[in-house]
Amino acid sequence: MPDQSASEALPARLSDGLALLDAREMAEADRLTITGGISSIELMGNAGLGVAMVILARFALQPVVVLCGPGSNGGDGLVVAGQLAAAGWPVRVALWGERAALRGAAAHYAELWQGPVEVLRPGVLDGVELVVDALFGAGLSRALEGASLEVLGAAAVRRLTIVAVDIPSGVMGDTGADLGAAPAQITVTCFRKKPGHLLEPGRSLCGELIVTDIGTPLSVFDSIYPKTFENGPALWEESLPRRRADGNKYTCGHALVWGGYPTTGAARMAARAAARAGAGLTTVAVPVAALAVYAGALTSIMVTPIATPGELEHLLEDRRYRGFLIGPGAGVGPATRTSVRAMLATHRPCVLDADALTTFRDDPEALFRAITGPCVMTPHEGEFARLFSVRGDKLTRARAAAQLSGAVLILKGRDTVIAAPDGRALVNSNAPATLATAGSGDVLSGIVLGLLAQGMDPFLAAGAAVWLHGAAAETFGLGLLAEDLPDLLPEVFTALASRALAPATGGADRSYPPGSYPYGAAPFGAKPRALAAPGAAAVAAPVLTPVSTPSPSGRPLVPPG
Repeated sequence: MPDQSASEALPARLSDGLALLDAREMAEADRLTITGGISSIELMGNAGLGVAMVILARFALQPVVVLCGPGSNGGDGLVVAGQLAAAGWPVRVALWGERAALRGAAAHYAELWQGPVEVLRPGVLDGVELVVDALFGAGLSRALEGASLEVLGAAAVRRLTIVAVDIPSGVMGDTGADLGAAPAQITVTCFRKKPGHLLEPGRSLCGELIVTDIGTPLSVFDSIYPKTFENGPALWEESLPRRRADGNKYTCGHALVWGGYPTTGAARMAARAAARAGAGLTTVAVPVAALAVYAGALTSIMVTPIATPGELEHLLEDRRYRGFLIGPGAGVGPATRTSVRAMLATHRPCVLDADALTTFRDDPEALFRAITGPCVMTPHEGEFARLFSVRGDKLTRARAAAQLSGAVLILKGRDTVIAAPDGRALVNSNAPATLATAGSGDVLSGIVLGLLAQGMDPFLAAGAAVWLHGAAAETFGLGLLAEDLPDLLPEVFTALASRALAPATGGADRSYPPGSYPYGAAPFGAKPRALAAPGAAAVAAPVLTPVSTPSPSGRPLVPPG
């Protein structure tokens, strides 16, 4: 019986639109589609047609070579070649391996291809302007070598435009690891993105990513229960805190930030972010020596002096505090460790960042034992390495660390991963390069705190905070400073409320109904048609999907009960 727990914890109506399918899950989706009545030949025909339609829509007629591998990815490439040739393009095909060794649907399309099939070697690039990389797909598990590595390397050196089928050959679909890939300008994949499309370095190697709907019915999610999703509003916007008409500042949550000294800016930015994220009250607890600095810089945010650890413990006894943050500017040492333990001992939501993590580098297990309530940790890679010895790709490491610590983990970076102890994981894709500025992580931890203080689930709060953080930075553009971010949040929340900001996946950019072929080209091989499986609505194939358009399915991902 498939594990349903991870998917059940996300909004069922929309989570399948943001699902990231690993190689095993994608293979199962194809198997279920074929079992439902759509032949492998039709499925491959739809996949190749989708790639061809992208090329015809984006590029002027030009000489093209299609590099085909020995499996289904190569078969997709043969369909692309046939469609482009039918549209009048000068097309060459180069094959890794022997034509006679092709099997199944790939062999079918090899028989339909009327042109020559060349041996894969660098010479096939001579005289061409566009390269279609259909050598290996997302299931690749070994490094490129020999002719495939040589030809793709030569294409990169010549700066030829590359369109990748499914994923650039050499990128591992489950992890994003680079095993010899050449960077693509456009990558066209089918049905759903894979983790490797969003995890670095795969994300950068993919270039622009386009998802095509090849007719795979949504009913496959009756049997497939993904645990990994692209982070986007569809997953958590229904859980965002809403202001009650009869509410007051305390019903909106009281957030408490530990303010360090002499480094004071980090905690001040975090506190302002918590307030802008909706906390009804925000207080910064500070050493007595720092009181004048904080009080002079903060207006709506309250400041309370703490002279001894006992005073902090007394402050934490106030049940009106709904969430705590410690770490930004806190300093590394026994005093911070004591304060972290005191906050965790309340069993109320805590956010641990920066120095609150590093201060346990000599005894991480002591920190993990102290986490007995809702907790979110927000390490960058350096802080992560100080606490965790786990190895592997970023998704694997984040999941293992979350399970080991018992906390929701935000492993920061361009491809931030949010992982829960139960195995759920989100990969974020909206962080602009402008976030590479001092203090931006402090603001992120403050946003998480603001949402937690209002009662939001820790995993969903972490996902929302990471996305809001990226959207705020995108709103500002170049020249961003960390202190700009909190005051950009109201604009992002307003846009979300009016649905002006869209989830990062789904939708249709352009569809080609059955029997409709642009440019007057005759279909190549099997004729794509409207496809349906029992209990699923017909889907026109293919449908081109940009990465920035919403398309909620409206259908539950997990069956009731």
